[in-house]
Amino acid sequence: MHNPHQKTGAERDIPKTSPLNRLKNAPKDQIPISKAPRRQKSSRFYVTEKVQLERTPGFHEVPPHMRQELFIQKLRQCQVVFDFSDASAELREKEIKRHTLQEILEHINMTRGVLNEAVYPEIVTMFVINLFRPIPPQVNPVGDAFDPEEDEPVLELAWPHLQIVYEFFLRFLESPEFNINYAKKHIDHKFIHQLLELFDSEDPRERDFLKTTLHRIYGKFLNLRAFIRRSINNIFFQFIYETERHNGIAELLEILGSIINGFALPLKEEHKMFLTKALIPLHKVKSLVLYHPQLAYCVVQFLEKDPALTQEVITGLFRYWPKVNSPKEVMFLNEIEEILDVIDAYEFQRISVPLFTKLGQCVSSSHFQVAERALYYWNNDYVISLMAENINVIMPIVFPALYKTSKSHWNKTILGLVYTALKLCMDINPVLFDECANHYKQQRQL
Repeated sequence: MHNPHQKTGAERDIPKTSPLNRLKNAPKDQIPISKAPRRQKSSRFYVTEKVQLERTPGFHEVPPHMRQELFIQKLRQCQVVFDFSDASAELREKEIKRHTLQEILEHINMTRGVLNEAVYPEIVTMFVINLFRPIPPQVNPVGDAFDPEEDEPVLELAWPHLQIVYEFFLRFLESPEFNINYAKKHIDHKFIHQLLELFDSEDPRERDFLKTTLHRIYGKFLNLRAFIRRSINNIFFQFIYETERHNGIAELLEILGSIINGFALPLKEEHKMFLTKALIPLHKVKSLVLYHPQLAYCVVQFLEKDPALTQEVITGLFRYWPKVNSPKEVMFLNEIEEILDVIDAYEFQRISVPLFTKLGQCVSSSHFQVAERALYYWNNDYVISLMAENINVIMPIVFPALYKTSKSHWNKTILGLVYTALKLCMDINPVLFDECANHYKQQRQL
């Protein structure tokens, strides 16, 4: 039985990472006059030796046959990198570069025939020089490790240039004239490795552009797909088992949500291993709250592709179930309900005993939010229909927890929810309900 109201993988939206709201409308074409942040900058640029930039003519100012040469000249001019930590230095040159970046962005947008083979190395080199740099570990003002839940991210001071470089490169990748054979010579394993390292940037605006850029590359470069998946896998392994610190896990999972959606059936063993060895262990990391919606989406995508993996996934979630962290327990309960929404009656039957044993424990939790979230399962019509088919197994497991909570809980909301759950059980099978009630009372008297 399938849930008639559920959305398919293609219809459900991938949970979006949310750049800070106050940054959404940040102007991109002004050089900010500001002090350097108290915390260490989130990246170190290889600044070009001081050069005098001179404004080049506009494309409309030269004859058509000279425009390609001018395009390359402007691309090379944009390979000069400035130090934005000194807000008052080289303002004229910085503005010339910003203007030139805007010009080449408009040129690639508006003009046909600009992407001949000669410009490919120039475009990739310009991207590499501007963006690829080390991302050191963050340190907050008093020297403790950066806490992404508590500390404000350090924003890239060079963003007035970086944003247009990202926009230009995306227009290049998305151009109808883009030639994959020319690009393959320059966008290779080394390029992908360096691009992935940037996902640890603290600046959410940069990670948003990186997410779109890597997704476009994955879509166009069939020869790089396996390497991209393997490299993301390695980032996850390092995050889970070594550092437990990385700024871009949510964005990488968001890309994977789309990738998993496109997996062919039957699933390859490599893909199943990725689910069990990377995605499931990601649930045990302390900072789960920062990427859980994207992680849950990926897990559900896998189970829509191959429902036979359900038992293994549920077992894995129970293995990493939080013992003393009630907000994290609520996240796990959210994810399991999302899983139940996409599985059929056969898979539900296979997991019903461990699942309702766990739900019984959650209903009995001393944490109000955990008990409340578990009881909301009895408000889900599809889950209720699955329960009804397996009520002979389920009711004896959960009845003691439901009944005890109905008699002892202090909170009116919980009492209302638990009465709803008990009434549903009684309506589905009144005879079994009475048997469970009598058995519970007998056990209490022993």
